[in-house]
Amino acid sequence: MTDGEFRLAYVPGVTPGKWAGVWAERVREVPLRLLHTPAAEVVPLLRNGGVEAAFVRLPVDREGLHVIPLYVETTVVVVPKDHAVAAVEEVDLADLADEDVFEPLDDVLTWGERPGQPAFTRPGSTADAIGLVASGAGVLLLPQSLARLHHRRDLTYRTVTDAPQSQIGLAWLDAETTDLMEELIGIVRGRTPNSSRGRNPRQQPARKKPPQQRPASKHRHQKRRRR
Repeated sequence: MTDGEFRLAYVPGVTPGKWAGVWAERVREVPLRLLHTPAAEVVPLLRNGGVEAAFVRLPVDREGLHVIPLYVETTVVVVPKDHAVAAVEEVDLADLADEDVFEPLDDVLTWGERPGQPAFTRPGSTADAIGLVASGAGVLLLPQSLARLHHRRDLTYRTVTDAPQSQIGLAWLDAETTDLMEELIGIVRGRTPNSSRGRNPRQQPARKKPPQQRPASKHRHQKRRRR
């Protein structure tokens, strides 16, 4: 942490806004600074102390890191809207056997054997590959979150049922499991404020017991009559 803020990096496709909102409610004294970071750069940034924690795409080199797997993303194929694939709800890799498939240099999927035919070039980025798909030069497989991030009106995407999937995790340095880090872990895992293990749980104010009322006397005091 530096200058009184907690720095959190996140890779393209991750949307940390919900977690940041919860942080702002629970940790008002320490601002959360979000840094949008390319997938290939996020772990080096974490190791160099540039951030306290990071949302990463797995797998990563876990040496010296704590990593909590969070969720797995659906893999989709991006195609022009008039492509034959657009007529169905989902496809298998075998359905793409005759397609020219782009493999951008920042591809985040891990392939044993890539589907289809290699496209005529390897784009430098996913954004470049999206532009080539729009030109009709081939198709692109990627996590659904990235397809949404690079959405274009002339393109659509469909689920690929048997493709490798990308998983998102929360990573931080072994030696940096601070109270604030525990607070972030609790937020990401959906813990309530009172179940957080990082900082002292917020205690609810003790309820005051209502004052006990004395039972009414069976005999009311009567004023003495003056003679």
